[in-house]
Amino acid sequence: MTGQSRRIARVLLDSPLPQLDRLFDYALPAELGEVPVGVRVRVPLRTAGRLVDGYIVEIDSEDDADRPLSEVDAVVSTVAVLPDRLYRLARRVADRAAGSASDVLRLVIPKRQVRVEKAWTADTPAPVPDDEALVRAETVLSEYDGLTAVLDERGRAAVEAVPVQRGEIAEWAAMLAAAATRTLAGGASSILVVPDHRDLDRLLAALEAAAPAEAIVRYDSRQTNPDRYRAFLRSLEASPCIVVGNRSAVYAPVEAGLVVIWDDGDPLLGEPLAPYVNARDAVLQRQEQEKSALLFAAHTRTTDVERLVMHGWLRDVRASRRVLPRVVLSTPQEMERPTAQRVPSSAFLATRTAASEGPVLVQVSRPGFSPSLVCAGCRAPARCAHCGGPLGATHRGAVPVCGWCGRAARAWSCPSCSSTQLRLASSGSERTADELGRAFPGIRVIVADSAHPVERVADKPSLVVATRGAEPVADGGYRAVVLLDGPRMLQAPDLRVGESCLRWWSNATALAAPGAPVHLVGVDGAVAKALATWNQSGYARSELAERAPLHMPPAARVALIDGTQAAVGRALDALAELALPKDAVLGPIPVDSDDVPPRLRALVRFDYAAGTRVATALRAAVVAEAVNNRRGKGRTTRNTLAVRLDILDPEL
Repeated sequence: MTGQSRRIARVLLDSPLPQLDRLFDYALPAELGEVPVGVRVRVPLRTAGRLVDGYIVEIDSEDDADRPLSEVDAVVSTVAVLPDRLYRLARRVADRAAGSASDVLRLVIPKRQVRVEKAWTADTPAPVPDDEALVRAETVLSEYDGLTAVLDERGRAAVEAVPVQRGEIAEWAAMLAAAATRTLAGGASSILVVPDHRDLDRLLAALEAAAPAEAIVRYDSRQTNPDRYRAFLRSLEASPCIVVGNRSAVYAPVEAGLVVIWDDGDPLLGEPLAPYVNARDAVLQRQEQEKSALLFAAHTRTTDVERLVMHGWLRDVRASRRVLPRVVLSTPQEMERPTAQRVPSSAFLATRTAASEGPVLVQVSRPGFSPSLVCAGCRAPARCAHCGGPLGATHRGAVPVCGWCGRAARAWSCPSCSSTQLRLASSGSERTADELGRAFPGIRVIVADSAHPVERVADKPSLVVATRGAEPVADGGYRAVVLLDGPRMLQAPDLRVGESCLRWWSNATALAAPGAPVHLVGVDGAVAKALATWNQSGYARSELAERAPLHMPPAARVALIDGTQAAVGRALDALAELALPKDAVLGPIPVDSDDVPPRLRALVRFDYAAGTRVATALRAAVVAEAVNNRRGKGRTTRNTLAVRLDILDPEL
């Protein structure tokens, strides 16, 4: 058979094993006929003695027909679900995060739905926005200096959204919808990524008023499997569309002319599954590959985006006429006065006046009645006798319940002073609503939190007590906004706690009606000043300046190495060859767990320029450990080494 040629397929296996994260050559038998690139196939894996799923990434021919190759067993579907642009994006993202491309693809390619696939025709006509919609889009975009130029040049920008409501549609949603509509009119697709379902619903409402209905492709976790697969197939078509969804939508396989991320500081944009890539990092890789326009839009500014602005990589785009909210600061000194209540007099009077005209928003930090209790005698925190979790109360006079295990503490006694009396130490959304209901008789009180979801409130007198992120939209905007529990929020053990608080407060401020007062209670300092002056980018710059000497993210990248002592040691030895700074490695230290053998953990800080070398070395270490585990005694598949790059700041 020497001299004969044969067709071969290079297949990416759908496997979580790191040693299989590469292309494998398989022979394509003639009976399969013409097989397109990107289809799902089933191939034999000799080391496992079974058939596995995979995707054909390349098709080639070779003259060495004597080379022993296994054959592709079957073509699962003739639909090319893995176009070349999607594979290259998954490969780029995985390499940067020291992960597997198949793990990335598992986030975006839904499970096959045969009925949906058979009904799919792939001939959707190109939708065209009408002239009136284009005029409205141009009007909205013209309110931002240089935004149309960024779209035309396919540039990159950080956009500060105007913190007002445009009728029943948020200003930020109208701006994103206008940019997508303009891109659609130019014959290109757009991807709009938002953190949660609330933002998604608001953006869909804006898109329905701006773009053709057949152009909107919803792409989020609330969809059924058939709907999600139907949306994925639509995004494979050449006809342009507007993909709108949550974090996985950033991988939608359209030929994107515009990619937008709204509110990139929201932790929901961080992927909880391997390789744990934040949507912000994924979209940066995508823009480099496709040269599409890229927008990071928000009411506030994260340090990650501000770093790119400072380096000139992103253009700073702001509204031509900035709308500054009326922020009133109730300082800690004012709250320490003997006559001060939880709501200071200035905020109380503003609430009473505004509540007689329309809805008033009161933001609190935690849901429930009283999330934490203390001993009435010595003020020690009340803890569960079974698990040590905090005790809380569901209503006044209720039996204390553990917030961790849910057990009722009916016969609780303080281990310090033996007292059996408890005291309410905090106010959740329900207790705050109870207190305000007594202070404002005759005014309707609405609770909005995880247990009581509320999407929208009418333009009628009411008090809306909401936890951060659960604030409903008020028709016409809130007549006043009161931000409580600021000191408690700032006490969280989080490197980005100030940045997070500023984001929560800025998003709540944006729900206010034009000219409505916003009272920030009990907070002063840099965060309060940034909100009062609406200078979130200045606060982000100051945060970057403080983190740079400490080599903390995002001034530097951080990798976490977790595993057995031997595995962590070998990984650190591999990094030692990269000539990183002497203080790059923190640890290793023991992990508080019952694992046998015990596990260690280390952090590695490195510059962005060294990212490729560090990721490559760590990925090689993970693959080597996985191979050794398979070959060693016992042949365990348990990971003795785990690596994660760009970890979230709270994990530091």
